[in-house]
Amino acid sequence: MTDQRLVYLREKSSKLPRTPGVYIMKNKNDKVIYVGKSRSLKDRVSQYFHLSSDANVKTIRMVSQIYDFETIFCDTEIEALALENTKIKQYTPKYNILLKDSKSYPYIKVTMNEAYPRIMQTRKRLNDGAKYFGPYSGMSVVYSVIGTLERALGIPMCKRQFPRDIGKERPCIYKQLGRCMAPCDNSISAEDYYKVMQCAIDILKGNTKEAIASLTEQMYYHAENERFEDAARCRDGIDALNKLGEGQKVVGAPDDEYDVIAVYDDELCTTISVFYIRGGLIADSEVFNFGASELFADDNYEYMSSFLIDLYSKREYIPTDILLSFKLQEEERELVEGYIRNLAGRAINIKIPQRGENKRLCEMVELNAREQAKQYKESAERDTRILVKLSQMLSLDTVPERIEAYDISNLGNEHITAGMIVSENGKLKKSDYRIFKIKNQSGADDYSAMREVLLRRISHLDDKTGSFSVPPDLILLDGGMTHVGVVKKAFLELGINIPVFGMVKDEHHKTRTIVTDCEEISIAKEQSVFVFVYKLQEEVHRFTVSKMDSSKRRTLKTSSLEKIEGIGPTKARKLLAHFKTISALKEATIEQIAGVKGISLSDATKIFNYFRQEV
Repeated sequence: MTDQRLVYLREKSSKLPRTPGVYIMKNKNDKVIYVGKSRSLKDRVSQYFHLSSDANVKTIRMVSQIYDFETIFCDTEIEALALENTKIKQYTPKYNILLKDSKSYPYIKVTMNEAYPRIMQTRKRLNDGAKYFGPYSGMSVVYSVIGTLERALGIPMCKRQFPRDIGKERPCIYKQLGRCMAPCDNSISAEDYYKVMQCAIDILKGNTKEAIASLTEQMYYHAENERFEDAARCRDGIDALNKLGEGQKVVGAPDDEYDVIAVYDDELCTTISVFYIRGGLIADSEVFNFGASELFADDNYEYMSSFLIDLYSKREYIPTDILLSFKLQEEERELVEGYIRNLAGRAINIKIPQRGENKRLCEMVELNAREQAKQYKESAERDTRILVKLSQMLSLDTVPERIEAYDISNLGNEHITAGMIVSENGKLKKSDYRIFKIKNQSGADDYSAMREVLLRRISHLDDKTGSFSVPPDLILLDGGMTHVGVVKKAFLELGINIPVFGMVKDEHHKTRTIVTDCEEISIAKEQSVFVFVYKLQEEVHRFTVSKMDSSKRRTLKTSSLEKIEGIGPTKARKLLAHFKTISALKEATIEQIAGVKGISLSDATKIFNYFRQEV
């Protein structure tokens, strides 16, 4: 930062009022890099431009990139806190806590608004009357929880819908194995089925003790009425739930329920560890790692305010007690506590334990954060070494932090699709993957398709927000010298200076070499670089082909429906969106088909008769 710029920022900040508000820091390209809030804008913003010699390295790094700032005045601190959270989501600044978008978090959905509730995984929370639990840290946790519930309670694992499918098909093998309640043949009444799903709800809330008590009561009831199969199912469910508890680490009393959050922070990274304690057991945990250049982290842990707000704004359930291993200023703690209390609609206590079991639990989670940070840094060091070697082999000016790889896939002259994957600091960043539908060509011309895709991607570099606003340090194409030459020529005409190379495969479809538009660069002798490039080439090919296949399947499905008189592309898409599969549509009645918006009774009759005429 120049002295002139620093003088400008000091003068501008000195004129701010001592009122609550939000400040928005920008770099020399007018891009937002940090959003913060304060109860006194003048005092807080001025601090950034009067740093002492012993200031945090991360703070110095962030401040050195500030060339201007904006402020928004608020009436109250809690209003500023809410606005800060909104602006962070809007701008996704480099130095703020950026959790995964809520759409990418998995939830467990239970359709308790149906006569025969279903349990499933989803990534979207809808206002549809169903109950949602989560979000969970990953799909593996969701599948594990759902699998446990299915095994413990005998919940159907099939895709049949009840009562619609009762009596239509014979029960599957899971009934014979005693693994399913089998509503498909009326083995259980709707009332008893609903009671079992209530047990599932208790378990998902962390009330395993209540679920076991309910199953025990049902077991005795069935035994007294000589319904021994039902009693045995309840008994097996109780055993499964007891084993579930044995497999989880006990960290508190059976009624203990709280979240524990710890932070490890040094000059190289910041790691946040969260343990979700339900029924005295560790029900789930999450780790959030931020590299040295990804997060501004001050010594007062003020950045944790926005983390807590973002974390709990995405969660369906918030426990009464939240334990922190670090100190927040008392005013800050009360502010965040009040905000989360409004989210939960009831009393919430944010505590910083000083002694006892809760203090030891915080220390355990903090130790986990420290160990996770150690593993993260070791992994980052390996990735950095690979990227340094790659930059040396390709004679790049800088080490490529963001690498974008592209591939073209087609089926003849149709379904021409281009895929883009992203590697950031040596790790795949799937949230930035993109698919392009080729628009401006007819026929399978990979070269013009690649040119179109890269020009469309580069056209977004001036965007203020979004992943496309971040320029790649290196572009890799799944193709040879001609592919590279076509793209480099297009870039040259636009004055774009981004390195472009091709990834060439051998006759066995394995990565052979990297090419420019005129020469080959062997990477075979550097095993770590070879494996890295090979994985990128395989991943971009897999991603592109999978999207092309799904596009082809949708087209084939809609085209088959378009053979029916009166059914065009729009109606075909509506039918598939409603019934999901052609098989489900074939099994539907005329009334069910006519229930689809935009489908008349005449259309429904033609569709019904069409499938009945098929051989």
